[in-house]
Amino acid sequence: MIEVKHLKKGFGDKPVLKDVSAVMEEGKCNLIIGSSGSGKTVLMKCLVGLFQPDGGQIFYHGEEFTTMTDDRRKEVRKEIGMLFQGSALFDSQTVEQNVQFPLNMFTNWTTAEKRKRVNEVLERVELKDAHKKFPAEISGGMKKRVGIARAIVLNPKYLFCDEPNSGLDPQTSLVIDKLIKELTDEYKITTVINTHDMNSVMEIGDKIIYMYKGEKEWEGTNKEIIFSKNQRLNDFIFASEFLRDAKDMRMLEQAGKIDNDRNMDELMK
Repeated sequence: MIEVKHLKKGFGDKPVLKDVSAVMEEGKCNLIIGSSGSGKTVLMKCLVGLFQPDGGQIFYHGEEFTTMTDDRRKEVRKEIGMLFQGSALFDSQTVEQNVQFPLNMFTNWTTAEKRKRVNEVLERVELKDAHKKFPAEISGGMKKRVGIARAIVLNPKYLFCDEPNSGLDPQTSLVIDKLIKELTDEYKITTVINTHDMNSVMEIGDKIIYMYKGEKEWEGTNKEIIFSKNQRLNDFIFASEFLRDAKDMRMLEQAGKIDNDRNMDELMK
């Protein structure tokens, strides 16, 4: 679990995070959403220690992160896995070498132990035959899975994903969402996802935090978001007429006022 209390961060005379408090729950996919400039990226960078907050506190399982000693903070960072927006793979290294990189950096394992662990995680993300390929030789979806394998190779307690579906087609995005959700459930990871993808919100949003102009405007689950009365959130989530109609149909369905089998026919008229 990660807990944020009254977090503040600004650059120069421009405040970006304004007294943000939130809890990222263990074993759940915690999504941070919001329009560009809402503060969600700055919030994530504060959480992983890339930015030092101007005020407030960040707790990792009850330990205050921002006031830890350097040695203790390094230990906590070893428990953090990161999936970058562009996967951030080393072009000159094979898939196997990319995944092994954190093991080289943070462990004293033997070569055989490292290879065994790399094989385990590549098989888990369904890339068991891609070891010797280079990033230029694999698809965008495969690159994301390599990035996920590298992020979990050290058995992290915390997994941060920055726009994991960026640049992917809708079908591949669903595959990546499903994989992240499975890993979160399987290993009881505290997963934090920064996303614009509304499919991710609806599919894997165990907990959703909506940011607006540096403040936490709303929080809830993917089931609760359908019934939100927050107008800013509704304008963000249901931006198109089609999605607004879909929301209305869903609400009527939940209220038992419409036949579920007719929903798609009604929406497509």
